[in-house]
Amino acid sequence: MSKFIQRQIAPIISAQKSKFPVLALTGPRQSGKTTLLKELFSDYRYVSLENPNMRSFALDDPIGFLNQYDQKVILDEVQRVPELFSYIQGRVDESKIMGQYILSGSQNFHLLNSITQTLAGRVALFKLLPLDFTELKRPGILPNSSSKAAIKGFYPAIFDRDIDPVIFYANYIQTYIEKDVTELMNIRDLKLFRTFLSLCAGRAGQLLNFSALANECDISHHTAKAWLSILESSYIIFLLQPYHQNFNKRLIKSPKLYFYDTGLLNHLLGIRTAEELEENRLKGHIFENMILAEYQKQNHHLYLHHDYYFWQDSNGYEVDLLMKKGQGFSIFEIKATKTISTALFKEMDRFEEIASPAPVSKTLIYGGSENEKRTKYNVVSWQNIHS
Repeated sequence: MSKFIQRQIAPIISAQKSKFPVLALTGPRQSGKTTLLKELFSDYRYVSLENPNMRSFALDDPIGFLNQYDQKVILDEVQRVPELFSYIQGRVDESKIMGQYILSGSQNFHLLNSITQTLAGRVALFKLLPLDFTELKRPGILPNSSSKAAIKGFYPAIFDRDIDPVIFYANYIQTYIEKDVTELMNIRDLKLFRTFLSLCAGRAGQLLNFSALANECDISHHTAKAWLSILESSYIIFLLQPYHQNFNKRLIKSPKLYFYDTGLLNHLLGIRTAEELEENRLKGHIFENMILAEYQKQNHHLYLHHDYYFWQDSNGYEVDLLMKKGQGFSIFEIKATKTISTALFKEMDRFEEIASPAPVSKTLIYGGSENEKRTKYNVVSWQNIHS
């Protein structure tokens, strides 16, 4: 984490230190977890279990390891030694010390499995995703156009070290495939997995069809599901589920696929500049992806615990983003255009009719720079969605 980018989750993590014996921070590689924890807990010792010597110490002699690192310690990449979790449980139950252990890891699947099995009720869980709009706006480094922002992406290193996104993402994909994927699953053909990753990129913002994805990649339906779950657990993609309660219409039940970071998404699609993105047929999907990812980031960074959905019926009417609010709904139409026309509100009006008499709040998020407060709608610039 750079000196000038303050992470929104920092005070939230600090506030839980006196309430839980264990704090756990997860998120994708390079999202700034280690830097944030070292800054927040500067009086704690830091141990990385990526280090082979430390890992073998913890594996061979967990009791001796935890005798040495008994409290006020950050254990990074802790999913590499899952055997530690049951020992940590015993330690914190005995000591009753709050904030005794800080755990961190980049593989959601293994980390969360171990935590939920052994540390339930003893741990506060947090997710640190790539930088959100608010974190970039404060120091004035959010790009001034949505296309520039989508191309640059949101990983801290790109801003901290002024790395060319093309170079950053090329290395990120290579490192990610070599490290995480081969560890999580025995994938023999990395070239085939890369093809799969690119095919997922081409489907960002669209309904997920496992069979079509598997067929196009020439892999089994089972393999496609397994690989997709790896991408989810490594914070590369997320699935947005459809909302289908309370309505009798024939509704879509498949989720939509999105990437947590549009810099990575554009890189996989071979889009290298904002000018190329402006001309690309997938521009609308990529803009929608960026906004949906932003809501995910704010949700985790501010510890909001919101549930997000999309809504779509069998006639193709859809709402890009839906939140249940009490007896009603907040719905959002997301469009890359910089020009506002009445046609942009039609899908939201259609949903309002179907949802009646439930109250519906309607917001258009678009690619322009001005906000408008209309009688029936909020019109919000992509830069100001949290203002």
